[in-house]
Amino acid sequence: MLSAAVQILAFALALLGVLGATVATLLPNWKVSVNAWSSIMTPISQMQGLWADCVWYSSGVFSCTMKDSVLSLPPSLQMMRAGMVLCCMVAAFGLCLGSLGLKCTRWGGSQRAKGHTAMAAGGCFVLASLLCLVPAALFTNEVITAFLTTDLPDSSKYQPGGALCVTFIAAGFLLAGGVIFCLSCPGSRSAGPDSVSNSDSIRLERRQEPKVEPKQKKKKSVRLQTDEVRQEKTVLDRQKLPQKDLKDNYSLQEYV
Repeated sequence: MLSAAVQILAFALALLGVLGATVATLLPNWKVSVNAWSSIMTPISQMQGLWADCVWYSSGVFSCTMKDSVLSLPPSLQMMRAGMVLCCMVAAFGLCLGSLGLKCTRWGGSQRAKGHTAMAAGGCFVLASLLCLVPAALFTNEVITAFLTTDLPDSSKYQPGGALCVTFIAAGFLLAGGVIFCLSCPGSRSAGPDSVSNSDSIRLERRQEPKVEPKQKKKKSVRLQTDEVRQEKTVLDRQKLPQKDLKDNYSLQEYV
């Protein structure tokens, strides 16, 4: 398994990725208008996001209109919404698994169980990065394709906004954290010192177990032999007593 410091680094990268994906999902500047207006109370920039369309006026007023009607939205935008929401949910679940799989924590079971949990967390982070990367790539493709179309006026052209940059960076953080967590294989040869010491202690215990049992058996056999010898001595002593009595009787008869 990987060291605790590397796992903490992977967890920090994944946490940054989750925060970045959540913020990018809520930001309205997925695409920003190209033209800028200089007159008073005319919009300086127009922004469109997954959930709202916002306008920033020259007077400093910032107004947004929410996209409440789901049925009126194009299917591509609905798919991007679903992808980003699933990304945040899967990444949050991966954070829960990652906290259990860290070696520096006491919960999560044995080191082997922590390794499997860390691998599952890595899989969640990799899946979340794909769910975050695909909507961002599709949205960027649509914006660039519409921008390069010469038929549209300048007022209808948009360029990629800052939310797309945040989305790509968050996907990279999630992918990096997921790959590092996936390397936490409990059965690999590059195991940590804890697992090596545990395996060595188990081997020593197995080697010492058969040495202890014969000594106990020998002690028991010696005790049994001593008990048998004592019993034989007592029997012989009991058998010798009547013979002495008989000799004494014979000697008395001869004397009489």
